[in-house]
Amino acid sequence: MPAFVFGLPLHPLVVHAVVVLVPLALLTGIAIAVWPAARRRYGWPVVFLAVLATLSIPVATSSGEELRDRLPENALIHTHAELGDQLLAFVAPMTIALAALVLLDRFRTARADGPGTTIAPAARWTRPAAVALAAVAVALAAVSAVQVVRIGDSGARAVWHNTKYVAPTHHGDDD
Repeated sequence: MPAFVFGLPLHPLVVHAVVVLVPLALLTGIAIAVWPAARRRYGWPVVFLAVLATLSIPVATSSGEELRDRLPENALIHTHAELGDQLLAFVAPMTIALAALVLLDRFRTARADGPGTTIAPAARWTRPAAVALAAVAVALAAVSAVQVVRIGDSGARAVWHNTKYVAPTHHGDDD
């Protein structure tokens, strides 16, 4: 993966995919986990979004490693990289839990085709399994959200820690 695109580091560009897709997948994932009607209507699009979010993480970490290898050793960058490497361990299982929940929901609500056919009741284990999968998905979403904030904060600290701010000056273009 190239470290630079058009003279700019690739990592700050691709990390925006993670910053947008992961929280969106977390929020919509929680919605379909706790709201069965939303799960039936939006389950597969949310799973697709979660897959995209999951796939964006290795791209961001890989581009971050390329950039890190071109910078002087720095404890703040090291911390940011360590936190970034952990995110996939939370988002990928959440994605799997959401996919399993949507599949289970489809199994539970399957209808027999054709006139005169009867619908077999769902097995007894499907309701507790759905509750357990929903709980796992929500817990992993919460942990992932905290991790995204920690990663973003550590990245901002790594980039801006030596920046000295001054009082604003008037340049004449703010009139």
